[in-house]
Amino acid sequence: MRNDALILALDQGTTSSRAILFDRMGAAVRVAQRPVAATYPQPGWVNQDPLELWRATRDCAREVLADDGVDPARVAAIAITNQRETTILWDRRTGEPVAPAIVWQSRQSAPVVAAIAARGKTAEYQSRTGLVPDAYFSATKIAWLLDHDPSLRARSVAGEICFGTVESWLLWNLSGGTVHATDASNASRTMLMDLATRQWDAELLADMDIPAAMMPRIVGNAGVVCETAPSLFGRPIPVAGMAGDQQSALFGQACFAPGDAKNTYGTGSFLLMNAGPAPAVSRHNLLSTMGWVLPSGPTYALEGAVFVTGSAVQWLRDGLGIIDTAAAIEPLAASVPDAAGVMFVPALTGLGAPWWDPNARGAIIGLTRGTTTAHIARATLDAIAHQCRDVVDAMGDDAGIPLSTLKVDGGAAANNLLMQTQADLLGVPVVRPANIETTALGAAYLAALGVGLYSGLDEIAANWRIDRVFEPAISSDERDSRHARWRKAVHRSLAWAE
Repeated sequence: MRNDALILALDQGTTSSRAILFDRMGAAVRVAQRPVAATYPQPGWVNQDPLELWRATRDCAREVLADDGVDPARVAAIAITNQRETTILWDRRTGEPVAPAIVWQSRQSAPVVAAIAARGKTAEYQSRTGLVPDAYFSATKIAWLLDHDPSLRARSVAGEICFGTVESWLLWNLSGGTVHATDASNASRTMLMDLATRQWDAELLADMDIPAAMMPRIVGNAGVVCETAPSLFGRPIPVAGMAGDQQSALFGQACFAPGDAKNTYGTGSFLLMNAGPAPAVSRHNLLSTMGWVLPSGPTYALEGAVFVTGSAVQWLRDGLGIIDTAAAIEPLAASVPDAAGVMFVPALTGLGAPWWDPNARGAIIGLTRGTTTAHIARATLDAIAHQCRDVVDAMGDDAGIPLSTLKVDGGAAANNLLMQTQADLLGVPVVRPANIETTALGAAYLAALGVGLYSGLDEIAANWRIDRVFEPAISSDERDSRHARWRKAVHRSLAWAE
């Protein structure tokens, strides 16, 4: 990568749009951010305005490029990373959205999932796409929109309507309405892409009654897809890298070898493992998904979602009032040597992978007269680490690849006590990088590869720097004993709301 080149990464998330300029070493040179709103027209529904998503992203890009300290001629390429599964339909001729965006969190297409199960098709979707049918995924949202507006279905059959996830919508607008494409990582989240062939599955499209004419072209994750319309940024800039946010973070963490894994600690946690050049079949209802597709070939991943990690800390703050700030949990938890037998199962919205029990409910077990708020805080950090071990154990069994290290990012990765607890319970080093902007950075690296600014993955890996390594500090017997006790507590919480 030439020394003065910059990559403009566009990171369109659920709550904000960001534009970040990265230099050769992966350092953020300029950042702009704007919030985006969501609406909740009915309980369980989450919608957004597609035009707001585009305008916020465009304006952030213009802001960083207009900075006096930046020479726009140094920008070699644009990268896109995005909230996944969010579904947008627009008019192919005018480029205007024809419905609100249905956000990945929205449950409004749950009846479509029930219909799939009633047709006896659940296993077929899972075997072909690697995904467990759920309202989370884009196909159900497309079907819901077409079912609720017959005119949209007719126009879709006629080729007048485009479907896209967020990166596809941004690409359309960046290209001035000339390119309708999606990348393989985002396509794998629609529940319509055959994971083995990396093409739209005609039989699944037919089963969902989704016209093939509305689907975007699937492209790789690194390579020039288009140039931006000259009017947007003063000159055409190649768009050369795209990936969904979690896959982009996996790439940004330089998880390039099978068995490499990263965990993002946010409101919940997304743990992804590089599964190698072929899809991995999960026996634990983990998601088998694309990692990325480079000119050298595909890389697949296994993904496990933990619903409640950072939000458990928020609950201690906002629900119980035992801490004033999220950061205050670390000194409070560290004020006691352990949780004194207290176990907290934070199934506040059910349990995700590998339990998949929406009827599980939160439980605090092992309370005595000696229990203090510090013990509950310590049990909360323990619970975050135990939940992630559950996913790691399932991944190792599915992939047949033992975990050697876990790379971490996200806000809670700054909690040293949590990271040490995670290392103790996994029995492998937990590695925190110096640069935690891994989502946008991964997309930037893909774009740099796409325009030939890096010669290969080795150059990218050389940029990755360690902030701190947390080594396991307990015996394997203690590790397994503590986790067995955790699983005993989990079983107390399962099916509680049935």
